Amino acid sequence: MRDHPDRKTISAELHARPFESLSAPLRASHLALLGGSPEADLDHVRRLCAAMNRAEPRREATHHSVDLGPFRLRWERHTEFSTYTFFETDLQPPGEDPFARRALEQVPEDWLARTPGELVAATHLVLEPPEWPERSIRQTLDLFGTENVAGSNVADAGAVLFTDFRLHDDGFGRVLVRIRDLPSRRTGRLVQRILELETYRLMALLAFPLARQTTTDLTRLDTRLRAITDRMSQRSGLEDEQALLSELSGLAGELERITALNSFRLSAARAYRRLVEHRIANLREERLSDLQTIGEFMERRFSPAMRTCESVAIRQDALSQRLSRAAELLRTRVDVALEAQNRDLLASMNRRTDLQLRLQQTVEGLSVVVLSYYSTGLLAHGLRGGKAAGIPINVDLVVGVSVPFVVAGVWLLVRYMRRRLIGRSELG
Repeated sequence: MRDHPDRKTISAELHARPFESLSAPLRASHLALLGGSPEADLDHVRRLCAAMNRAEPRREATHHSVDLGPFRLRWERHTEFSTYTFFETDLQPPGEDPFARRALEQVPEDWLARTPGELVAATHLVLEPPEWPERSIRQTLDLFGTENVAGSNVADAGAVLFTDFRLHDDGFGRVLVRIRDLPSRRTGRLVQRILELETYRLMALLAFPLARQTTTDLTRLDTRLRAITDRMSQRSGLEDEQALLSELSGLAGELERITALNSFRLSAARAYRRLVEHRIANLREERLSDLQTIGEFMERRFSPAMRTCESVAIRQDALSQRLSRAAELLRTRVDVALEAQNRDLLASMNRRTDLQLRLQQTVEGLSVVVLSYYSTGLLAHGLRGGKAAGIPINVDLVVGVSVPFVVAGVWLLVRYMRRRLIGRSELG
């Protein structure tokens, strides 16, 4: 049997990007960069691995996990962005600030500075083991420097998660996870879901500034469309309606330009939002006293922004439909006016043709008279010549008798020539 060319690819897809096996204590620094090409990202990772004498990813790879000595790197290439996660296990003693050191400090600065793309998400995460002393809620809030911290028991109460979803002075977010009773494989899945939650949240929110700008543009276009439809309701001539149709065409072109600029980002925001909601559901949160859960925090802050993006997409589609209906209505009115104008033009042409026919008939009658007159004149000259030659001819009598025959002959000749010309034109 022959294998389908994509059989191995689709079979391996379910096992792509496996979870890391992680144990506390551990710190991680996570970066998500948008805009770099897959080839540039892959080459960048290969250069780091080569510089540290470690296994390089394959040329077609979209993820790579490797131990680089002082730290461990996990790289993943997604549809439009790449993520780099650096893990370090050499932590400070219990009781110190868990965010005083970062895993990113172990990464070569020159390599980090040349990372392709633009930074979207940056997070420091700390895993603390169960044997370390627990902090109170007050002490945990002091670590984040704010009262607005979300926290909950996660993974069936196997761990406690704290985060504030904001950038600190170093430009990174902070996540603190205290492990209670969680095996290393589940710990790795939990860490990856937390980091993906932060990445997808920010990738989804990329559409929010664009949605706000688009709202301003749509309001302006909507105002112009209302003005045009108000003018359409007034009786106007064909030239005015054609001018309105031209304005509508320009309006539609501008709307298409705006749609082309934001349609991908708004569609991506919907997909990222579903991923965020899925990751929150996978956390299986249980409430901690005096703190809001991750889901509640997202519902209060993240969801309204996403609903704004959705409303912009809906409003954009509605405006496009209104523009299409208005243009179709106006085009119908222009077509009807043009048909009436063409009907009047054809009627005028028919009248003009009828007048030309009558004029032609009049000219034809006059032509018969003139040709008959000159024909009888030529006949008279011929008869006079014969009489001068000695032929006994009554010139006046013969000319008089010949007039009806000459007129009839000329009329038949003119009619014959007209029919012949008409027949040729029809055949041509």
